[in-house]
Amino acid sequence: MAQIFPVWTNKIPVYIAAGTIILVLAIVGFFWYYGSPWYTDVGYRPAQPVRYSHKLHAGDLGIDCRYCHYDVEVSAVANIPPTQICMNCHKTIGTDNERLLPVRESWSSGVPIQWVRVHQLPDFAYFDHSAHLRAGVGCVSCHGNVANMEIVELKKPLSMGWCLDCHRNPDTQLRPRNEITNMNWTPPADQVQFARKVRSENNIAPPEDCSGCHR
Repeated sequence: MAQIFPVWTNKIPVYIAAGTIILVLAIVGFFWYYGSPWYTDVGYRPAQPVRYSHKLHAGDLGIDCRYCHYDVEVSAVANIPPTQICMNCHKTIGTDNERLLPVRESWSSGVPIQWVRVHQLPDFAYFDHSAHLRAGVGCVSCHGNVANMEIVELKKPLSMGWCLDCHRNPDTQLRPRNEITNMNWTPPADQVQFARKVRSENNIAPPEDCSGCHR
């Protein structure tokens, strides 16, 4: 009796199975990458009401982060600088600069400048800036080297997985407390020993359970 289908059709189930596996892996890989905060969030750089250059102020002029974000060492939230901070210098500097007109208007009217927050955690996540700085985590670990940024952008995903990676192994992120705002600080050769000593002396034990960040 003649064969109805040619011999090669016997491999169709194999092709279908292999194709299904490849398709599933492609779909998972697509959402794993393109749905990740590394793709969806990192690089976020909103337009601000005033074109403020961190490179000029923090980089070229060397203004310490804590001059503008003065609450960062004592508060859970890093304050957005009020107009008063800007005017401490700009009462006498750049008084005829048109780019600073919104700052001068804010100063005259008392209406705060509507800065757009770049680093924003969801409401269900609790993060304490002061606790991290006391432990010796530098600004650059979460914000990137803002001293090189003309316009601040999101450099880290700020996701739960990313935070947990650091909580599980914080040694590479710890530095002397007098270096927390130094954007150019590099870990010494004995960083691991230094970090372990600091963790032991200051009882640093980053929480890994849910209640550490969700309260």
